[in-house]
Amino acid sequence: MKAHEKGFFTEENSAEVVTGRNKNARDERLKAVMEVITRKLHEAVKEIEPTQGEWFEAIQFLTRTGQLCTDWRQEFILLSDVLGVSMLVDAINNRKPSGASESTVLGPFHLADAPELPMGANICLDHKGEDMFIHGRILDTEGRPIANAVLDVWQANDEGFYDVQQKGIQPDFNLRGVFRTGADGRYWFRAVKPKFYPIPDDGTVGKLLHKLGRHPYRPAHLHYILKAEGFATLTTHIFDPDDIYINSDAVFGVKESLLAEFKRIDDPGRAKDYEFANPFWDVEHDFVLATEGA
Repeated sequence: MKAHEKGFFTEENSAEVVTGRNKNARDERLKAVMEVITRKLHEAVKEIEPTQGEWFEAIQFLTRTGQLCTDWRQEFILLSDVLGVSMLVDAINNRKPSGASESTVLGPFHLADAPELPMGANICLDHKGEDMFIHGRILDTEGRPIANAVLDVWQANDEGFYDVQQKGIQPDFNLRGVFRTGADGRYWFRAVKPKFYPIPDDGTVGKLLHKLGRHPYRPAHLHYILKAEGFATLTTHIFDPDDIYINSDAVFGVKESLLAEFKRIDDPGRAKDYEFANPFWDVEHDFVLATEGA
């Protein structure tokens, strides 16, 4: 027996025996990762003490989860989301200096080829829903405006659907657009008030949520990807703080700093300027970008 083979497997030394076999791993990072995963998994099994039937049920759950995955659906990512792991990985990989805007998960249905639009354009192409004016500034951590910053924005409609979910019902690229700031770092565009929507809950993850007494809903939000030369890319949302699911987002994507104020405005003059029916919603939110590598 070689020293690293650690001898015979017992309940007491299980993790040590298994990880010891990895001594000659070619990838040190993989070796370290598997040591942690194995140790934590064995700790969980020893604490839970599952029956053989329960363990087989867990394996079947993972098998069915994999079988649901396609080019358009990733049930394992959904599982990661509802366990809070996606948000934890995002937080670890997007630690920000003081004052910088926080990130959150990418969320669904981003399209890389959304059209670049003139500032102020209305991204709601079917004019369906409650009108909304969104505006603010893109700043650095010193409060200076960032010129030529690119905002890639998208959202669900007033029924909680994205355009790609309703081909033939919503126009292509409805509620999407790319904007570029001027020297003052300001941005503004027109849209409609989004609605909460459920994550896909017809698969293994949805059944798990149901058994856990959890709902599948995400609160109303707008998606942003913000880029500027010399600054770290920011992927984030802004949320409606009055949404009924704001404190129980199914994927844990809400952060307090990402709550925006959705003001209902009754002003026929302003509504006419924006080509809106009166009243409408006004949302102002500034974003602060961290310098690359900060």
